[in-house]
Amino acid sequence: MQVSERVKIGDVTCMPRLVEPSEEGMALSEWMQQNLNQVEAILAESGAILFRGFGIFTDSMFKAVADSATKDRLKYIYRSTPRREVEDRIYTATEYPKEFEIPLHNENSYQRDWPMWLMFCCIQPAQKGGSTPLASTERITQRIDHEIREMAKRKKVMYVRNYGQGIDLPWETVFQTDQKGEVEQYCKDHAVDFEWLPHNCLRTKQVCQAMARHPRTGQELWFNQAHLFHVSSLDEKTRSAMLKLLPEDELPRNAYFGDGSPISPDILDHIRAAYEVEKCIFPWQRGDVLLLDNMLLCHGRTSFEGQRRVLAAMAQTFSSVGGHLIP
Repeated sequence: MQVSERVKIGDVTCMPRLVEPSEEGMALSEWMQQNLNQVEAILAESGAILFRGFGIFTDSMFKAVADSATKDRLKYIYRSTPRREVEDRIYTATEYPKEFEIPLHNENSYQRDWPMWLMFCCIQPAQKGGSTPLASTERITQRIDHEIREMAKRKKVMYVRNYGQGIDLPWETVFQTDQKGEVEQYCKDHAVDFEWLPHNCLRTKQVCQAMARHPRTGQELWFNQAHLFHVSSLDEKTRSAMLKLLPEDELPRNAYFGDGSPISPDILDHIRAAYEVEKCIFPWQRGDVLLLDNMLLCHGRTSFEGQRRVLAAMAQTFSSVGGHLIP
């Protein structure tokens, strides 16, 4: 097995460490199972590993690799984006329209529990675009103004979601059930306030962390999705149309400080700029497998043309309540 320092893209060095087979026919699933300690050490140092040249070309082949590395894969519940499950807890990457970019974010950082590990596999790269930008959460944290960090850390972030208007995901998709009792139990178990509204609609509110401490490195990191959930994340035309159609408290999703006070657009623009300046993009190759530490690196997606198929798995659940990994 050949381990390079970083992925090289032209004259630019990107974050992932590149791992390639030293001989033809090496099975990534077997190597992964036998070298998990080395994998964890590389992730702690660089935040990401790109496995390239192992010929992982099908859903079932990716599942075998994920099985060897992630025995505790997460089920995608309390969803924020549309996906499909193609194998046991193996999902398509977010299925937003190809003409839209997906901003940088840490997976599930709008929740109190999240995966420490993310694994992606490129079954089919797009004809053009469709890359997965990455950025160091530590460097983003350093770029955000100290006063903003301290205020957000103290106040936390409140996410308000309205389901059932035919605009965003319905609650049945978000919670993966059509039983209201199951939704209510999930909300009670995860400290999510909920309110059933007329016409089978639902509103939820949850206050979560703005910053979180990495359980292995001890770093305190910017870790939330206020910049994605806030109405200002929409383009001006869509935002104006939405606000004409709905009062603010009925928007499909929005974000506030944890005490309910508004987050100013200037603060959110500053945060988005911190993400943007740290962005690093590498092009997918067919069969690539990318393993991320979800707290050390954030990820996104560029717009693309043609067909694209990237799969995802999540593992090693961390709970901010108590600050520990969930077995």
